[in-house]
Amino acid sequence: MTPPTCARPTESRLPRELSFDADDWLILASYWHPIALVRELEDKPLGVTLLDAPLVIYRAGEDIVVADDLCPHRGVPLSMGKGNGQTVACAYHGFQFGHQGQCVRIPAHPDSAIPSRLNLRTYPVVERYGLIWTCLRPQDNEDISIPSMPHWDEAGFQQINCPWIDIAGFAGRQVEGFIDVAHFAFVHTETFADPDNPVVPAYMPKMTPYGFEAEYRSNVGNYPIGQSERGRPDFEWLRHFRVHVPFTATLEIHFPDNGRLVIMNAASPVSAKKTRMFAPMCRNFDTDLPLQDVYDFNLKVFEEDRALVEAQKPENLPLDPSLEVHVVADRSSIAYRRALRNIGLSQFFTA
Repeated sequence: MTPPTCARPTESRLPRELSFDADDWLILASYWHPIALVRELEDKPLGVTLLDAPLVIYRAGEDIVVADDLCPHRGVPLSMGKGNGQTVACAYHGFQFGHQGQCVRIPAHPDSAIPSRLNLRTYPVVERYGLIWTCLRPQDNEDISIPSMPHWDEAGFQQINCPWIDIAGFAGRQVEGFIDVAHFAFVHTETFADPDNPVVPAYMPKMTPYGFEAEYRSNVGNYPIGQSERGRPDFEWLRHFRVHVPFTATLEIHFPDNGRLVIMNAASPVSAKKTRMFAPMCRNFDTDLPLQDVYDFNLKVFEEDRALVEAQKPENLPLDPSLEVHVVADRSSIAYRRALRNIGLSQFFTA
């Protein structure tokens, strides 16, 4: 497994406040990452950060534009400006930018030609799973490699986009926590897990071109505590993890009566020490229940995980297997770290 190949362009610039090792950053910037919920973006420009790079998102008619959050004229963030659904206007001198980041108006000189150097540096955009995705170092003619999500577009499945959550920790640690099957009985006892059932049955990850998959079977249910009567005492729960390096994983949970719940854990690396976690979901049961109930329950689960991720030391994710101790239940964690090593990331990952 290798990272997306792309020649280092001459105009490629590392972020001014870089929290990653430079070579690691160049690898990570070659992948697609989510940066916002589509529903967040209205007429007003939206400022976000990806891999230490400040970005602005704005609407230009039917298109969404992602660009460096910097007016080329005098360096003011465009996210401070105003939008009208067609352009974004800088808060300092009112320069307007439209489709593909082109400067379309200079109010002080409305009849003068506009220098091409005033056009914004933009990045490709894809809307998928209710998220806005971008890539900071795309390769020319490269196929868009956004992680797949089972059942999202299938009939009978409800599409859900929980509000994102910010985590003061590294994306690799957050993803590793999501795929960890041994922490349920100790971390999620207020939401769905059984503190008296900590045993991890045997499972074996399978490496794939995009990362790895793992099927984990147990009798630990996935209903909210207090609703266990809806399950079956003898039901064997199958959790199917699909991990897409570097920072996306999906979990498909098999419920009774052919019910399916799919959760995508898309950890967007704001920096080496901050992560914005997006969680699109789809399910083919309980589709008539209020979405707010789904948001509230999953926020509790996310908060339980966040407390542990933010407390871990070292903050970075060591890819050298000798730097931490492992047990059999950690097979998914070991496979994840191997997959990250395989795309060329440094052994002691992040700055």
